[in-house]
Amino acid sequence: MDKQIIDLFIKNALAEDLGDGDHTSLSTIPADTTGKAKLIIKEKGIIAGVELSLHIFNYIDSHLQVEELIHDGESVKYGDIALIVSGSVHSILLAERLILNCMQRMSGIATKTNQIVKSLAGYSTKLLDTRKTTPGLRLLEKWAVRIGGGVNHRIGLYDMILIKDNHVDYAGGISNAIKAANLYLQENNRKLQIEIEVRNLSELQTVLETGNVNRIMLDNFEPSLLKDAIKLINGRYITEASGGITEANIVDYAACGVDFISMGALTHSVKSLDMSLKAF
Repeated sequence: MDKQIIDLFIKNALAEDLGDGDHTSLSTIPADTTGKAKLIIKEKGIIAGVELSLHIFNYIDSHLQVEELIHDGESVKYGDIALIVSGSVHSILLAERLILNCMQRMSGIATKTNQIVKSLAGYSTKLLDTRKTTPGLRLLEKWAVRIGGGVNHRIGLYDMILIKDNHVDYAGGISNAIKAANLYLQENNRKLQIEIEVRNLSELQTVLETGNVNRIMLDNFEPSLLKDAIKLINGRYITEASGGITEANIVDYAACGVDFISMGALTHSVKSLDMSLKAF
């Protein structure tokens, strides 16, 4: 967890929610009121965001006392209590919605990721996330993927060179794009991995002839074609399958021997895990 980035996220999220004050709490509850609240799980899954919630509580009010009962990555069920917080009621209420929004989303991602990772047991294939994340929440969503047992792909545009179809088309072809990427790294004294996306066996053959990449993404390859591609690559490069892969067919792709499978659905279309923060 990058504390600086998390602090900035919390600051912006609170500013969005708080405005010029929580007038409901200010008008109904005396400022010095103290109390307790418990975070109740209302659905079976994998919990994520507990560590983040501790950070949020501390950011809002360092005097709040939090008892962590369940840790990130643990299985939870209806009725479980993840944590208990005590202290200023105004502080607890300010933290409530931000913590629930984050933990529900993160737990939904971790739960879905964990389900798919378990389906890959027995295969060497690892599950990757993508950049198909909610703006402003990328680090949290990718954090949740890790908690669920998945592997993070690149974080953004800055930590890897991923030459996709549009780059290839604008660059004038695969060879041009690969050569330009390597020249860029050399001229700018940067050490970044290079991955290139291919759409068919002809493009794959061009990559194999050109070389100078670290990973090959096989995009929208049916399993039968993916097998042919993996055989052609013959272990010379790290391989990644993407496009059209779902929870229902992912095992068919893993059986082809691909190193990684990336799924945007891990972060762009998951159902949040139900939970609530209740006074007691």
